[in-house]
Amino acid sequence: MAATSAELKIGIPKGSLEEATIALFAKSGWKITMRARNYFPEVNDPELVTRLCRPQEIPRYVADGVLDAGLTGKDWTLENQAKVQIVSDLIYSKTSARPAYWVLAVAGDSPYRKPEDLAGKRVATEITGLTERYFKAKNIPVKVEYSWGATEAKVVEGLADAIVEVTETGATIRAHGLRVIDEVLVTNTQFIACPAAWADPWKRGKIEQINLLLQGALKAEGLVGLKMNAKTADVQRIIALLPSLNSPTVSGLRDADWHALEVVVSVAVVRDLIPRLVEAGAEGIIEYPLNKVI
Repeated sequence: MAATSAELKIGIPKGSLEEATIALFAKSGWKITMRARNYFPEVNDPELVTRLCRPQEIPRYVADGVLDAGLTGKDWTLENQAKVQIVSDLIYSKTSARPAYWVLAVAGDSPYRKPEDLAGKRVATEITGLTERYFKAKNIPVKVEYSWGATEAKVVEGLADAIVEVTETGATIRAHGLRVIDEVLVTNTQFIACPAAWADPWKRGKIEQINLLLQGALKAEGLVGLKMNAKTADVQRIIALLPSLNSPTVSGLRDADWHALEVVVSVAVVRDLIPRLVEAGAEGIIEYPLNKVI
């Protein structure tokens, strides 16, 4: 279907980030529905046209204007050296709200201890451009080879002397008996836009709307709301216990001897906080999830 001036074409990353991205959009207010063997998901917004693309390709499509915007990794934007507008960093991954790392790794029993030890050696990776620029900046001559997958096994099988591979925790690297000797790049998901789309007032407005709500949904992760009632005499003691996002909301009730309190807190503190609130005099405590915090 030909796009009109009232449509924004946006790329959704296929693969490891796909499920997390669709869930993030759902919390932000856009329900993306996948269809079997189809790269054109449906979305509950007539102003959006979504395309499912490999994250490696999204920067190129956005730079060329095939897509108006997209979500991809900072690593792939740099790898493609794509001329795009960086709208924002969206710190999330397939498992958590944390960045990922491209690391230089060697076999655990290899003699290589630092990048300089790899001079003249073979390095396997999926991000050949970034890796070549990394070694060039250090003035270390290496042979960079493209890896089509199972990169961690290349060193184990003797097909490469080192690899540059992405990891979140390092667990997979260690599981293959490898040792990290340097960090090449810290990466995270980015929301990017085509410069031409960014210059268009309507498209920029739509991109900024999406960005605002995506950021709000990310900010809400790990937070919950708490509501409670307390006698006037106990309010200040309870407020002193609340690690609020801002000042807690305190409002009077019909009974002048009671107040209602509402606050946003980290989910990590709730299990310890609630018993202390009860001890301080709070009653009728309600915990509720948050979709967005703007």
